[in-house]
Amino acid sequence: MSNDKNETAVEWLINKIEDHFCLLPVDLIDQAKAMFEEQIKNAYQSDRFPCSEEDAEQYYNETYKQP
Repeated sequence: MSNDKNETAVEWLINKIEDHFCLLPVDLIDQAKAMFEEQIKNAYQSDRFPCSEEDAEQYYNETYKQP
């Protein structure tokens, strides 16, 4: 699987499904992306002590948010 740094697995899967089958409902896409974001932030916080929610948010934005 080849993708750029900013494309998450969720985004990659959405793109592949939409390329080959059909468009997905926007609310499902938004929910999947929100779940992914929360999982990444939680994992980041659980690996660092102390780690604030702001630190986790900054990490997520710097790593996954597209410019």
